[in-house]
Amino acid sequence: MSIPSPYRSVEYGVRKCGAANQDTRSAERDGTESGTDLFHSTVTTQQNDDGDIEIEIWSDVACPWCYIGKHRFLSALAEFDGRDRVNVVWRSYQLSPDTPVGERRTELDALVEDKGMSAEQVRQMFGHVSRTAAEEGLRLDFDTVIAANTFDAHRLIHLAGDKRDAVVEGLFSAHFGDGAVIDDRETLVGIASRAGLDADTVRAELASDAAADAVRADLDTARALQVSAVPFFVANRRIAVSGAQPKDVFLQLLTQATATPVN
Repeated sequence: MSIPSPYRSVEYGVRKCGAANQDTRSAERDGTESGTDLFHSTVTTQQNDDGDIEIEIWSDVACPWCYIGKHRFLSALAEFDGRDRVNVVWRSYQLSPDTPVGERRTELDALVEDKGMSAEQVRQMFGHVSRTAAEEGLRLDFDTVIAANTFDAHRLIHLAGDKRDAVVEGLFSAHFGDGAVIDDRETLVGIASRAGLDADTVRAELASDAAADAVRADLDTARALQVSAVPFFVANRRIAVSGAQPKDVFLQLLTQATATPVN
């Protein structure tokens, strides 16, 4: 039975940027959705002279498939011989940018009310995603997940500097495992503090417009690249992978990023 998914996670294999996807059907495979033509852009970035690989990851911390995809990608990276040359850059994407800050609806209620799904469909989807996450060692407790506007969470990621990876993990874990309200700024301060950032500094930055332009720039770039679903992984702006792919696909991405010549 096909389980509807509002999270807009798509599956393709590794492909060159600029190559249009040929599958024009919308279908579900392993709980993710397929789509079309995410990359028509001619935007390119040259590989660094020292051979470093830049992996940009467009994701939303309110997306469970992004959490799963992150875990699978990092598992692949840990096995990749050239991992010391890989620079991971977290890019902002919002699945539900119009969610009011502080609304405090459960994820189930939000999906039923906003996406037109029945409660039974949502529960089936939650069960499927939770089982998939559990296979990766991740805990998703959808009974406690609160729908949230993630703009400030993305600002926090940009503000985190060398603590970004810890902040990203903290946001995913808090949202999906602890029932944290991740559009509450004091909650974000707590996540930042546990990741090693100074609480007072983060509080002041979140009270300002710090990093708002950086988030908007990521969202604009995603639109320019015709990214319509996440997670979305781009290596040196030359090859891309969509969706929470198996580890072997991410290993292929990393290998091809090393081997693909710059035109």
